[in-house]
Amino acid sequence: MSFLERPDGCRLHHHLHGPSDAPPLVLLEGMGGDLHGWRRNVPRLARRCRVVAYDFRGNGESRCEPGEWTVETFVDDTIALLGRLGIDRAHLYGQSFGGMVAMEVALRRPERVRSLVLAATHGGLDRTVPSDERAPKDRPWELLYSPGFPERHREQVLEDLRGGIEQDPEARRAQWRAIQGWSAHDRLGEIRAPTLVLHGTADRMIHSDNARVLAAAIPGARLHLLEGAGHVYHAEQPEAADEAVLRFVEEVERGA
Repeated sequence: MSFLERPDGCRLHHHLHGPSDAPPLVLLEGMGGDLHGWRRNVPRLARRCRVVAYDFRGNGESRCEPGEWTVETFVDDTIALLGRLGIDRAHLYGQSFGGMVAMEVALRRPERVRSLVLAATHGGLDRTVPSDERAPKDRPWELLYSPGFPERHREQVLEDLRGGIEQDPEARRAQWRAIQGWSAHDRLGEIRAPTLVLHGTADRMIHSDNARVLAAAIPGARLHLLEGAGHVYHAEQPEAADEAVLRFVEEVERGA
């Protein structure tokens, strides 16, 4: 277990996996997530990449006093972690909120980004394509999965719910506030990093049409839809998701 201490006292919990000479791939998790959420993906990704997995401030083991955070706060954390690890340029793989952070890194610090994987995300609430889905108040987590998945895979869902570290409600609210004032829609055309947009077609939290918006706005972006997968597509279809990411990263490394 490793930590990077930030100037405000926040300690960023991070893990490294895979060969030290492999292409660096940084996993940027969703709001309220933690490293446990990537457990089905890290072993496969780490066979061919140097995987950097870290908990955003306020998530998992990266506990700190919540403040007035912005998306730029998480950008600064990510750049600081890359510096600590001696990584000049990395492939950034962001899921949901992590995708927003990845976009902002690419816009603010393009020299640090080798490629982007933007998964189950959008470019800002000001122009997001809304989802009309609603979950029972006593089971809000159902929206993370595609319709029927929790009933068909009860043990997996129970494992997901048991496995993560419960997030501080104040930290969750601070992350939520960071998203409210952020938008990249008017700047997406400035992204120059090779980009893969990845999304499940049955995402009930962030409509898959948002993936089409991103792919159309980012120059040269590729769109890959996982048929029938929900918001946590990487838990529902880990092999298909991982292979799409690895194939893309390897093509970028070859200059294809």
